[in-house]
Amino acid sequence: MNVITTAIPDVLIIEPRVFGDERGFFFESFNQQAFNAAVGQAIDFVQDNHSKSSKGVLRGLHYQLAPKAQGKLVRVVQGAVFDVAVDIRKGSKTYGQWVGEILSAENKKQLWIPAGLAHGFLTLSDTAEFLYKTTDYYSPEHERCIRWDDADLNIQWPDAGVPQLSAKDMNGSRFAECD
Repeated sequence: MNVITTAIPDVLIIEPRVFGDERGFFFESFNQQAFNAAVGQAIDFVQDNHSKSSKGVLRGLHYQLAPKAQGKLVRVVQGAVFDVAVDIRKGSKTYGQWVGEILSAENKKQLWIPAGLAHGFLTLSDTAEFLYKTTDYYSPEHERCIRWDDADLNIQWPDAGVPQLSAKDMNGSRFAECD
């Protein structure tokens, strides 16, 4: 696998080594030892999630507070999304910065988003199926949401028309007010 650092050094783009021929392709989508070596620490995943979204659906920016903060390893198995991670770790050199990457079934890239960052994505294709592994269980009482269009963050989302949002995402907090 090829590991690419981003403007937020803890957020990593992981490109698997894909073997393909006229029959199709094969790749190792996850290997615990290789992943731990790539991130420089032992990571334990406890939950796998799978979502399907229509074009223009924007989910996020979500995070969970400690002690239930979640690291996420995300990928797309059908379609394409613009995936975003925002550093909300107070005291971090990259606090308030964001990185974005197109993840698709075609490019097979994965994004590692460590605990302490908010996460969201915008569906670019007609539909997209999104898989993610988490380092802690979903905890509604610890979950928070930052507005996707927060002026302080100024995320440069691709133009996909007016985003479709859940009520929770429409009512997200401003970045300056987040826990």
